[in-house]
Amino acid sequence: MKKTTLLFLLISLAFQFNLLKAQQADQGAYGFVNSTNAARVAALGGSLVPIDDGDIQLGLYNPALISAETSGKLALSYVDYFADINYAGLQYARSFEKTGNFLASLQYHHYGSFDYADESGLTEGSFSAADYAFTLGWGRQLDSNFSIGANAKFLGRQYETYNAFAMAVDVGANYKTKSGWLLSLTARNIGTELSSLFEDADASLPFTMQFGVSKRLEHVPFRFMVVYDNIQKWDLTYDDPIDLDGNIDPITGELQEKDGLANFGDQLLRHIIIGGEFYIGKGLVLRGSYNYKRRQEMKIPDKLGMVGFSWGLGIRVSKFQINYSRSTHHAVGSPNYISIVTRLSDFVN
Repeated sequence: MKKTTLLFLLISLAFQFNLLKAQQADQGAYGFVNSTNAARVAALGGSLVPIDDGDIQLGLYNPALISAETSGKLALSYVDYFADINYAGLQYARSFEKTGNFLASLQYHHYGSFDYADESGLTEGSFSAADYAFTLGWGRQLDSNFSIGANAKFLGRQYETYNAFAMAVDVGANYKTKSGWLLSLTARNIGTELSSLFEDADASLPFTMQFGVSKRLEHVPFRFMVVYDNIQKWDLTYDDPIDLDGNIDPITGELQEKDGLANFGDQLLRHIIIGGEFYIGKGLVLRGSYNYKRRQEMKIPDKLGMVGFSWGLGIRVSKFQINYSRSTHHAVGSPNYISIVTRLSDFVN
């Protein structure tokens, strides 16, 4: 009981610290740190994944999932995003008996090449833009039910000759019940910018708190999960100035807002991500999820398609776990995610 109370107190203090910051935004200048390059995470909603099965890549979103089962594992990820944007990731974990379990990670987001141009439109040469994050995580199992963890992150932005840097911390906790339920709570991106691209530039970090539950069914090879995202903020609606949904009165120009139960339901569902995994034998896993908030923000009313849905699969081939997924952000297309995970000790005779 004391361990649980202490952890929730630490997360509460982290929440209060961020409320006191002058600048606060949903994403801000460092919103890239909430993007994922892990195929399994993308297939299950692109956020917190409350599943404790030794997956090294889940520790980036909840450091309490960094465990002895992740020790010695190496993960490589690549995302073919929209246009010329590409993501890549590298993770390695190692456990030490006295100090706990550690995870080192490098995430790199490259936004392609851009042409230099003068006032007349003449071009000469090119430059690039990129974001990156180096993470050192720690996790520890306190007893058979309870685990905690923390990530320390160094964030960088490099656009042409301009650079900016920030530091952030994540904290998390898991509680596993005797009946097989896993409860996860995290507070992510607690930190501040060290240097800015420009004077008075946006320096906010995308602080968020998340709570998730999952359970593998006893008589069906299926695990379901539910995540409540952005605990720290209730209203997540975005008023689109283009107004494709026709919510603005063409005569008065006033926004016609939902009221009563419809408004409450819309607000609540914007926090919810649901997903699941279906296990086919020992070597194949099918995955899928639905993100209501993403669908509402990115849909085109007359061409809804599968916006907000994600799907993927995992295949075990010899010493390698290969995960692939697609996540439909918009009707124009779906990014491809691929991750390869292996344990280095498996190659030692």
